[in-house]
Amino acid sequence: MDDLREKYVGLIAAASDESTLEDLRVQAVGKKGEISLQMRSLGKMSAEERQVAGPKLNALKDEINSALAAKKVALGDAALEERLRGEWLDVTLPARERPAGSIHPISQVTEEVIAILADLGFKVAEGPQIESDWYNFDALNIPGHHPARAEMDTFYTHRAEGDNRPPHVLRTHTSPVQIRHMEANGAPCRIICPGRVYRADYDQTHTPMFNQVEGLAIDKDISMANLKWTLEEFFSVFFGTEVKTRFRASHFPFTEPSAEVDIQCRWENGSVKVGEGDDWLEVLGSGMVHPKVLQAGGIDPAEWQGFAFGMGIDRMAMLKYGIPDLRAFFDSDLRWLRHYGFASLQQPNLATGL
Repeated sequence: MDDLREKYVGLIAAASDESTLEDLRVQAVGKKGEISLQMRSLGKMSAEERQVAGPKLNALKDEINSALAAKKVALGDAALEERLRGEWLDVTLPARERPAGSIHPISQVTEEVIAILADLGFKVAEGPQIESDWYNFDALNIPGHHPARAEMDTFYTHRAEGDNRPPHVLRTHTSPVQIRHMEANGAPCRIICPGRVYRADYDQTHTPMFNQVEGLAIDKDISMANLKWTLEEFFSVFFGTEVKTRFRASHFPFTEPSAEVDIQCRWENGSVKVGEGDDWLEVLGSGMVHPKVLQAGGIDPAEWQGFAFGMGIDRMAMLKYGIPDLRAFFDSDLRWLRHYGFASLQQPNLATGL
């Protein structure tokens, strides 16, 4: 037993890894190990011999097991030390660079539009996206029989049976913000109303939710000439080139007279080039604010007058940045966002250019 003790204590002390240590455990105290075989031989001894050899073999087995456990702990500590040396990190170094995110084209173009019109004296006004039927339609001189009020075009909120309150809708334009602003602030005013709007339509150029910006200017001597100048200035800065406009007579319930605005363009290989060529592309609706709309906002139409216009931010983004399908704006495709997105520091600035 003294020879076994010296043999295995030495081998255990010299073991360099846990695999070698496991082999030694099997050789010493495994089912067919040397110490295990010695313990099986106790049955062949006399009672006197077992009383002497039994305690010694048990003590030897315990000593070897203790040596194995201590060595295993020592090898684990050594491995951890080695791993820590290999994974050492200077926490004072700069942080690891993370994948860069991007600003969505809708957000970028919204900021561009705001920057341009703010430079022309317009301030931003906001309102709720769930509007009463009155603010969304009645106050804007849209009669009850108008097709826009049908459920096939407008999202109405659910009403419980017996609820006699006026119906509410997901706003179909940001024009209700103009009414709310006139009620609260009166005239004169010069505001733009960017935000989400909702209509029941879905195809390559229409989505159930999209983004609009509308402008409103009210004063005592405002005319269509001021509207035309404002829009021409906006287009020239937004597209970075002089853009000719064409006003076509139209009809909107909330403006009189009303005009749809076209911009000069040229079609080339399925894409549009703004500011050149002999073609025209409709981009927005506009006109002088209807007297009934001024009255709904608490403004006397005999004393004040103004112009209004509205455009789709999504469509302006498509025109400026060559985006072919409106539905892609809402697909959350990271590859698309990396291609059409903007860096966080690319903030629209009139001084450095949009």
